[in-house]
Amino acid sequence: MKLIFLGATHEVTGSCFLLEACGKRVLIDCGMEQGPDTYENMPLPVKPSDIDMVLLTHAHMDHSGKLPLLYKEGFHGQVFATAATADLCEIMLRDSAHIQMFEAEWKNRKGKRAGREEIKPLYDMDDAVGVLSCFVRCEYQREVIIAEGMRVRFVDAGHLLGSASIEVWLREKETEKKLVFSGDIGNTDQPLIRDPEYPGDADYVIMESTYGDRSHEKPADYAQALANVIQRTFDRGGNVVVPSFAVGRTQELLYFIRHIKEKKLVQNHDDFEVWVDSPLANEATGIFREHMWSDFDEEARALLQQGINPIGFTGLKTSVTSDDSRRINEDFKPKVILSASGMCDAGRIKHHLKHNLWRPESTILFVGYQAVGTLGRALLEGAKEVRLFGEEIEVKAEICRLPGISGHADNQGLIKWISSFEKKPAKVFVVHGEDTVCEIFRNRLQDELGLDAYCPYSGTEFDLALGRMIREPEPVRVKAKPGVTAAAKVTKTFARLLAAGQRLIGVIRQNEGGANRDLEKFTREIHDLCDKWQR
Repeated sequence: MKLIFLGATHEVTGSCFLLEACGKRVLIDCGMEQGPDTYENMPLPVKPSDIDMVLLTHAHMDHSGKLPLLYKEGFHGQVFATAATADLCEIMLRDSAHIQMFEAEWKNRKGKRAGREEIKPLYDMDDAVGVLSCFVRCEYQREVIIAEGMRVRFVDAGHLLGSASIEVWLREKETEKKLVFSGDIGNTDQPLIRDPEYPGDADYVIMESTYGDRSHEKPADYAQALANVIQRTFDRGGNVVVPSFAVGRTQELLYFIRHIKEKKLVQNHDDFEVWVDSPLANEATGIFREHMWSDFDEEARALLQQGINPIGFTGLKTSVTSDDSRRINEDFKPKVILSASGMCDAGRIKHHLKHNLWRPESTILFVGYQAVGTLGRALLEGAKEVRLFGEEIEVKAEICRLPGISGHADNQGLIKWISSFEKKPAKVFVVHGEDTVCEIFRNRLQDELGLDAYCPYSGTEFDLALGRMIREPEPVRVKAKPGVTAAAKVTKTFARLLAAGQRLIGVIRQNEGGANRDLEKFTREIHDLCDKWQR
């Protein structure tokens, strides 16, 4: 019995673990790395064709995104997942394949003129379709024997439609062990999604720590807070543009907007339009509808019993084609526009920003995390102008953020989850968190709960039967690629310093035209600060 840690170790994305037991090789998740990497991940130590099966916690790309590549390289085993996860993967893996193919084609068009070698996509649509045929749908709370001596059970993790923590029981001769892979643990009191369920016990727990160092902000009344933003924007005659993640966040916003319309929380703008301008979001919303009765929480199901669609309402419109998308901004009637991507780095949202950022009457409303280096983060930090489609766009729209919805449990929720175990696990492996966050959360588990907690690096191997480490590799930091600026690999603290510098530039621009005496004083203060820190 051996567990090998491959991805999401001292990092947030790329979840992947290899379990070797009962004569089988089983992957738990096969995720794609997203954003900047801190450490190099060890490659899969066996051929993909030697993997017998995959256990998938949920459909997000950082957990499922490399499944088509696994299939392309020879894996043709079974992929066990909940029904909702299988349905979401149907659209998300196809969408990912389309992106891989489109980006490769675009780069090759440019590269051909420069005489560069042809780039091949990471995988194509045939690979996505192939691995989708391998899915086996599992019910929550039902034990499934997947091999002799190995059985599993999916427990609702409350993170995304269909998300699960996975319990795994192993038996080899006289040795029996139980593992729990947390997946991404959900926040409590989310709209639509049930609260996370708690596995009873385990010998070993592999646990996420995404928000292990902080608590979530939460407005007292999210619907009212959202209504306030819509009200003041519509009163100015502008649009509310919401960069929104297509799967999960968009459907949550539809839930709140239905409530806003029902309770008439926005006055004098009856039957205002809400556009969902994302093909993926529209498909995902359809899947949410299909799973309303089986996967929604009690509050949402109570609406269903009254004949009310929790994510549908009068004035909801969907955009399918690019022509549909363009027409949204040709009509200057105030409206809400939900569009992807959630961090403004790609997709149709960039077109809506181009048409609304320069309008002081419009609002750009952020409802999700914005990573360092993204356009969304730059706007939140006060950028006064941005470049879109080769054009400099002045930022005059109201930029605001509405905290409160998070699909991840915060530090208190994580502590509650691990504290629910009936007896202390022999060991807790802390994964799926930024480098320092993993260590902070591990220390809390040790100091506050008396648990034996450990933060593995990629390549760590653990003997489950004997309860000891087989291999503890030294971490290998990712080297900056040629042409990558030093800022691309900054530490989290230095990233905040850079952001502060960007804010300072914004403040300087705001003071253009000010009194000479004030400008001279401001200049001296900046020079004094520079002299202090000049090195």
